[in-house]
Amino acid sequence: MRVTIIDLVIEGPATDLFSRAMNANFASIMPQMAAAWCEELGHDVHYECYTGFEDLTGMLNEGADVVFLSGFTRSALTAYAISNLYRKRGAVTVLGGPHARCYPEDAAKYFDYVLGFTDRTVIENILKECAPHRPEGLIISAAKQPTTLPSLQSRWRFVAANLAKAPLMKVVPMIASTGCPYTCAFCIDSTVDYQPLGFAQMEDDLRFLVKNAPGVKVGWHDPNFGVRFDDYLSAIERAVPQGKLYHIAESSLALLSEPNLKRLNKAGFEAILPGVESWYDFGNKSKAKAANGEAKVKQVAEHVNMILRYIPFVQTNFVLGLDSDEGAEPFELTKKFIDLVPGAYPAFSMFTSYGRAAPMNLGLQKAGRVLPFPFLFLDSTRSMNVRPLNYTWDDFYEKNTDLVRHAWSGSRVWKRFLANKHLTTRFLNVIRAASSTRVKQQKELRELLKTDLSMKRYYAGESTVLPEFYRAKIEKSLGPLYAALPEGAIEHDPYAYLRSSPEAVAAE
Repeated sequence: MRVTIIDLVIEGPATDLFSRAMNANFASIMPQMAAAWCEELGHDVHYECYTGFEDLTGMLNEGADVVFLSGFTRSALTAYAISNLYRKRGAVTVLGGPHARCYPEDAAKYFDYVLGFTDRTVIENILKECAPHRPEGLIISAAKQPTTLPSLQSRWRFVAANLAKAPLMKVVPMIASTGCPYTCAFCIDSTVDYQPLGFAQMEDDLRFLVKNAPGVKVGWHDPNFGVRFDDYLSAIERAVPQGKLYHIAESSLALLSEPNLKRLNKAGFEAILPGVESWYDFGNKSKAKAANGEAKVKQVAEHVNMILRYIPFVQTNFVLGLDSDEGAEPFELTKKFIDLVPGAYPAFSMFTSYGRAAPMNLGLQKAGRVLPFPFLFLDSTRSMNVRPLNYTWDDFYEKNTDLVRHAWSGSRVWKRFLANKHLTTRFLNVIRAASSTRVKQQKELRELLKTDLSMKRYYAGESTVLPEFYRAKIEKSLGPLYAALPEGAIEHDPYAYLRSSPEAVAAE
C-alpha cells in the first residue's frame, strides 16, 4: 500500500530565526521507526517532517491509502484538519505520538485509529486491516513500550531528509531507553517502567553514524538519559572515536556528578537539559532531597555552574504554578538562580494538564480545576489550563511575566553570552532569547484578563464559550487548513479522562 507518514514538529508556519535554525532538529523518533516498520512490511512509504517552513497543504500526498500523523497536543488541530482532508479522499488515517496518548477519546472522533504504546505488531495489524472506523476510531495500544526498534541504517533515508532541512546544526534522533525511574506527578513517563534498549544495537547505530555523517550531533530522546550511566557511556566510548560525534541529552541533576561529567565531556556531550522543576519538590531528581527554598537554590546553582565547566550548553527546566508554589518567593528564587548561574539558559513551562498523560490529572479533573483551552494553546508556554491553587490569574501572570522579562532582559542575555565560551552556544542562546515573544504574549493576556469580560468568565470557569481572542489566533495559525477543521474540533472535553475512569463508569 501507499503509506504517508507526517511528523508535525510545529502546528503552523514559522518565521523566526531560532525556528529556522532548529526546527528540523526537533523531528520525533517514533514516526521514523513507524516508517521503517512499514517498509519492512513491504509497503511504499512517503515520509514528511513539517517544520513550519514547508507548504503544508502542498506536501500532502494525495495518493495515500493510509496516513500516519504524529504530533504534540499543540499540533492536534492541524492533525485533525489533515486527517479530514485525507479521509475525504478515501484514505484511512492513524494518529500516534503524545497527543494520541493524552487525548485518545477526542482524537478517535477524527481518526480511524488512535495509538498509545506502539510496536511493530500494532503497525502490522493496522496495515492488515486498514479499514475506516467512523464515527469513532479504534483506540489501540501495545502492552508496553517496544523492546526493540529499527536500526539507524533502516531509517536513514528519513533521517537524511531531515538533515537536509537543517541549515546549520544537524541533529540525528536516537534513543537507548524508554520510561523513567522517577515519578514526577506531571510527567507522561511517570508511570512508564524504565526499560533500556539493546546496547549492542546502540553501538552499531553509532558506528553507522560515524561512517555516514561524522561530526553531527546525536539527540538522545531518552526521557532521562544515563540512568545506567556506565553501560551508556561504555557503549558510546567503544563505538565512537573521540571527536567524531557530539551529543545532546536530557538528564536529571542527580546523575550529573563530576566524575560522570568528565566522561560526558570526553565523549563529546555538548548540551545537557536537566530538570530543576521546583524549589519545593522533586529533590530526588536534583540531588537536593533535604534542601528546599533558598538552600536548594544555592545547592543547585553550585551544581549547574560545575556542569558548565564540562558541558558548554546547559538548559535548566522549571515548571511554574505548581501546587507547592505560593506567593512571590518561587519566582524570586528563580530570579536569584538565574543571576547565580549566568551561563545556563532557563526554560519555563507552566503547570499544564494534558488529558490522561499523568495520574495527577485525574485529581485535578475531580477538583474541577482544568479549563477547556483549545489544543493549539496547550504547549506549556502560551496558556496554563490548570486553575492555580495559590494564585489569582492576574497575580500568576504578572509574576510569570516579570520572571520571563528578567530571564531574557538585555543585560542577562549579555551576561549569558559572556559566560558561554562555545560559539554555537552563544549563537543559539542569543537568537532564542531574541526570537521569544513570550513577554509580549503574557502582557497581552494580562490586559485582556482585566478588560475582556469573555476572557474573565472563561478563566474563572463560569463560561465555556471560547473568547474571540482564541478563535482568531486559531484561524491565523492554521491558515488554509482552518477551513478543513472537522465540525467541533476546536472544542474538547477537558474531563474525558475522569469520565472514562473506573469510578465514573461504575457510577453510571
